[in-house]
Amino acid sequence: MSLQVENLEKNMAKLTVEVPAEQFEAALKTAFNRNKNRFNIPGFRRGKAPQIMVEKMYGPEVLYEEAANIVLDASYPGAAEESKLDIVSRPEIDIVQIEKGKDFIYTATVAVKPEVTLGEYKGIEVEKASAEVGDAEVEAELKRVQDQNSRLVTVDDRPAADGDQTVIDFEGFVDGKAFEGGKGEDYPLTIGSHSFIDGFEEQLIGKNMGEECEVNVTFPENYHVKELAGKPALFKVKVKEIKVKELPELDDDFAGEVSEFETLDEYKADLKAKLTENKARQAATENENRVVEKVVANASMDIPEPMLATQVRNMVNDQARRMQSQGLSMEQYLHYTGQTMADLEEQMKPQAERRIRTRLVLEAVAKAENIQADEEAVERELKSMADAYKMDVDQVKSQLGEEGLAQVKEDLAVQEAVDFLVAEAKLV
Repeated sequence: MSLQVENLEKNMAKLTVEVPAEQFEAALKTAFNRNKNRFNIPGFRRGKAPQIMVEKMYGPEVLYEEAANIVLDASYPGAAEESKLDIVSRPEIDIVQIEKGKDFIYTATVAVKPEVTLGEYKGIEVEKASAEVGDAEVEAELKRVQDQNSRLVTVDDRPAADGDQTVIDFEGFVDGKAFEGGKGEDYPLTIGSHSFIDGFEEQLIGKNMGEECEVNVTFPENYHVKELAGKPALFKVKVKEIKVKELPELDDDFAGEVSEFETLDEYKADLKAKLTENKARQAATENENRVVEKVVANASMDIPEPMLATQVRNMVNDQARRMQSQGLSMEQYLHYTGQTMADLEEQMKPQAERRIRTRLVLEAVAKAENIQADEEAVERELKSMADAYKMDVDQVKSQLGEEGLAQVKEDLAVQEAVDFLVAEAKLV
């Protein structure tokens, strides 16, 4: 195999790879063996005709596509490594020459990791995130716990009011016809939650338990079911139950029930301590983000489009895996949100670009300051991974391989670069 590398504009490069004819011949043989049962040659049982007869009847081109894929899979990784380029995208393959008895020649156009020009990054001045917890925040947390410990009480001596929790039966009609998904029984609905179409819940206010009524609404123009978008609808509703939330008294007895403390004052002091601890962690994270964002804004780089496309594709795949774990497919998600895959990818582009820029800048800072993860830090990280996956450290190392281990070290160096920037920053 021979290789030529041509640097292009905007951090792109073209690899021209020439694979010897005998390797292409071997790929044709492999392609034939994989597919010989598909060919029907007169005078031969299916799958028994020799390759030369198949090529004579169908032409050697019948095997070219699969043979090309075999050669590409075998040769491109080595060519990419030999090029010494830091490739950050999938290759765009263009076959230059494919012919039986001749060398197989192709080009692979790839994106290369861009050079980063760092601006000011030491002593960055940013506004310090507050870690103080006020009385209002303590009271809000106390109210939240109070709400968690409330109970629902059925009321039958008054009509439904804003904030009540109701149980309803309903059926929706558009143009006088019931529509799919528009019917529900024993459906719990909190009035004022805005979980139904705008205007629906408000029309239940004043209705009594057991009362039947009609609710008129209009589906929003951007409703995810296109057949219903923008259309007026009538819902026949029966209010089956009306419930009100009954809150416990905020006193010493309440504190004793929900905590280990005997008095409300002690419980509130503990809430404040925990809120302060949480807010301190949040403030530290916010300070990191502010410093890093400013350092990234001060840097310059030219991100190649294929690199951005690769990052977007990875993010889409990550989202698909998360949704799959929750029992939702990407197709269902796109249907429910009324989006296309192109819409989703376009929506993710700004975040993808921020991720790329941030990572590249932090790698550049680590390089400029010669920041490297020491062996102790690496071993701690591997031990943490081993514990998480219930494996021993040697198993983790074996699973990662050299490339994975190098990635772990790089990730740790990047985090140390963040720590360095924050330590050097002026938080005012």
